[in-house]
Parts: sequence; C-alpha cells; structure tokens
Amino acid sequence: MVKLIECPRDAMQGWPHPIPAREKAEYINQLLRVGFDTIDFGSFVSPKAVPQMADTAEVLSMIGPKPGDSRLLAIVANQRGAEQALQFKAIDYLGFPLSVSETFQQRNTNASIAEGLDRVSAILERCRRADRELVVYLSMGFGNPYGDDYSPQLVIDKAGLLASYGIRIISLADTVGLATPVQVNELTKAAIDALPGCEIGVHLHSTPLNWEAKLEAAINAGCKRIDGALKGVGGCPMAGNELVGNMDTEKMIGWLRQRNLLAGINDDSLLLAIQTATKLFA
Repeated sequence: MVKLIECPRDAMQGWPHPIPAREKAEYINQLLRVGFDTIDFGSFVSPKAVPQMADTAEVLSMIGPKPGDSRLLAIVANQRGAEQALQFKAIDYLGFPLSVSETFQQRNTNASIAEGLDRVSAILERCRRADRELVVYLSMGFGNPYGDDYSPQLVIDKAGLLASYGIRIISLADTVGLATPVQVNELTKAAIDALPGCEIGVHLHSTPLNWEAKLEAAINAGCKRIDGALKGVGGCPMAGNELVGNMDTEKMIGWLRQRNLLAGINDDSLLLAIQTATKLFA
C-alpha cells in the first residue's frame, strides 16, 4: 500500500493572501480525519522569509487530539527551528530541506550544502533525544534552473550520505516541476535499489497535464511514499520562479484506488476537506 503525505503547508506557504490561523487549524483538523499517513502541516522557519507560516505554533495550539493514526510533520531549516518544533509533543516528524543545488540551498535556508549537512546532523541528534524522526527532502532532486552541477548520481550520493548519518526517510523533491516521467522513474528506482534500508518518497510538483504520468512513473519504480496537496495548490516560494503546483491528492486517491494501492481513506471526511480547500484557495 502507498502512504499519502498531505501537504497543506506547501499549499499555504506561497499563497498570496493571508490565511487566518483559525482557518488553517480547522482545515488541518479536517485533514487529520481523512486517514492520510502524515500531514505536513506547518514550518518553524523565518517569519520574514515565509510570513504565511509565522503562526504555526498558534495553529498547532488549535489542533485537537488526533482522531486516527495520521501523524504531523513540521518543516525546519536550522537548529533553532528544530528546538521550537520539538517543544510540541503533537509533532511526530521534523522535515529538513537539503538541496543538491548550492544556489537553492542558499536561497531556501541561507546556508551552503555543507552547512546544511551540519544542520542535518545536529537536528537528527535532537530528534533522537526527543524520540522523533527526521525526514530529509532532497530539493532540486531532478535538476535545477540555476546552472549548478547536477546529475542523478549526485542525488544518489547525497542520499547515501544521509543514510550513513542515520536518516531513514528521504524524499526526492521535484522542486520546480522540471522532472519528466522517465527521470522520476529512473532516479526513484535507483535510490530505492541503492538504499534498501531507507524509505524513499517523492515530492513531485506537476501541472494538471502531467501528474498522472509522474505518479505512474514513481509507483512503477517501487515508491510507496507520495506527497500531494488537495486542489494541486502549492510550490516553493524560495525558488524564485512561478509556482508549479503540487500533485493533486484527490486525483491521486482515485488513481491509486483503481489499482488497489490505497486503503484507510474516509470519503466523507475527504469530501469536507476538499470543500474547505476549494474555499481556502479560491
């Protein structure tokens, strides 16, 4: 079965209009009733860099007891953010974006890749002490528009280095939607084959025209962890390009169900969440 990671944080972070904290919390509470494996709900990062996420702690205070088995993930970019996130027992996972592009690592976290790896090591140690897990996203995993060195082997090498640190969940991120289905299939399969001890996921951005081909490519590669966002909203504002949306979770659910690859989704709760997303992202 495939694990679906729903990413309202990615949908909201670049949204041009402020979304009140109460509305965010109501939406996340709805998503927790749907039956997703994980909800990527917020981030503890610079409020100047990502103002839409400045209220993540406030939002968390309004999230009720988890009604099912869904877990919460918060993105952090440094040790300070990790320490903030780890104060909240409701958070199960921390997520850290490590890029294979020096340019994007600076733009996204104000650090070099080497400094990013140091941060991974320090945050991982904090997670271990707090009995939480660190998920690392390999940003620009399928290429970048900046002219930085890139190759699939570079991505595999970075993933292998992370595995040697003790990272057990690595997600390959198509940050600006550059990947072709062939790239998704080949790189995802190579990472799964090279790192059998890791859970390899994909965080793919896509247009309404190519989501299905990318999803099929990842599934055929053996991937069982897929990120998405209802309505296909989102993208990384730090990329400095027009945002390319997330994979639309509603469409992925239908596709996966047809192939008996998904279980545990509550249709009534999903419908309510879709209605809320339609209003939030009108």
